[in-house]
Amino acid sequence: MAVVVLLLIAACGYDYTKNRIPNFLAVLLAVWGAVWRLPDGGGGLAYIGQAGLTMLILYPFFKIGAIGAGDVKLLGVTAGCLPFEKIMIFLFVSLLIAAVISLVKMWKRKFFIERMRYLIGYVADVLKSGSWALYLKNEEDKDQVSICLAGPVLFSVLLYLGGVY
Repeated sequence: MAVVVLLLIAACGYDYTKNRIPNFLAVLLAVWGAVWRLPDGGGGLAYIGQAGLTMLILYPFFKIGAIGAGDVKLLGVTAGCLPFEKIMIFLFVSLLIAAVISLVKMWKRKFFIERMRYLIGYVADVLKSGSWALYLKNEEDKDQVSICLAGPVLFSVLLYLGGVY
């Protein structure tokens, strides 16, 4: 898991400086995860299944623009490195950490109420129309609320390694 942590640290470096996670890091993590899991019963196929299932679960959030493609890939390839029974906890903890960061960011910048109104309006529109739409329609909104997920993913993995879950 040390290699996973090092690759996640590199992903954090890119995410926090360039606001993106390069594909080569996701590929390196995927290759490492599959090779690392070879001695396990399911091996590389189990890794691919877990990573793929995780990305499939997260795809709707990417489709509406709630998270980026790099975040989906990073969460997926990282989840493949964990025991199957820990994946949902890993996702929950990662996204909970990101949500707390987001709430603090909104509170500090004094647009918490505005963003909550936007969210309520978005949910009402989806319920009324019965179809999904992009959550953030313009770049200004994306800049205001964008959260780098590499940090929460790394912190969640460290919590797992520390025995918290």
